[in-house]
Amino acid sequence: MKVIISHDVDHLTVCEHKKDLIVPKFLIRSLIELLLRKISFKEYFLRFSDIIKNKWNNILELAEFDKLNNIPSTFFFAMNNGLGISYSIKQTEFFIKYLKENKFDCGVHGIEFNDPNKIFTEYDNFKRISNIENFGIRMHYLRIGKNTLEHLSKIGYLFDSSVFEDKNPYKINYIWEFPLHIMDGYVIEGKGKKWQSNNLEKSKDITIKIIDNLIKKDNKYLTILFHDRYFSDSFLTWKKWYIWLVEYLKSNNFEFISYKDAIKEMENKI
Repeated sequence: MKVIISHDVDHLTVCEHKKDLIVPKFLIRSLIELLLRKISFKEYFLRFSDIIKNKWNNILELAEFDKLNNIPSTFFFAMNNGLGISYSIKQTEFFIKYLKENKFDCGVHGIEFNDPNKIFTEYDNFKRISNIENFGIRMHYLRIGKNTLEHLSKIGYLFDSSVFEDKNPYKINYIWEFPLHIMDGYVIEGKGKKWQSNNLEKSKDITIKIIDNLIKKDNKYLTILFHDRYFSDSFLTWKKWYIWLVEYLKSNNFEFISYKDAIKEMENKI
């Protein structure tokens, strides 16, 4: 089984959230986690430090880590605002250029999932600013409507990775769907929760069970989502979990692969 790792970029700075309630909600979340003893005072302090520094992304740090570990990860950037995403398209240009120069793939973190015209606008904006011809998408909050994949296929997306299910990749019309198997939030917070529920050891156990189950089902590819913001000592469990996961996969001889190379493999077998 080969491993595909990707990263969703939900935030870039604190200041981009001046007109929403993301920062107050985050402070309440952090206080709850502290009172429940899910995070330390140091983590709590570092989260305030991040706010003062106006830094809510760790794209460069995460890219450096992935590069050192030979992980051809994909970073998904939003081309629209909504559901807590407030950064501008212009803000993404530096990061996309940097990632391309360092041989990483980039794609769209989609907001629109029902209106084909709005979906196309996101696709067109990304293609224009990135100068990338073929790319994929993951929907923010994994939102998928009845006709979403059909819309994405007609517009020209190479792949989608928004469906959470324990299946192998499959093709719908012209687009490949890569089901998502492991997501940081579902492992560490638990589905439906808004703050950290599991410690590092519990998170490891959950992760290993998922991987073992996929091996038993003869899955050819394992897809993993880790948000760049959590690669920080202010989210220590999350960061340690990701570092552990990479080491676990390497020590068990899993091979890392990109979405695009996986597609080449599958299409050569058809």
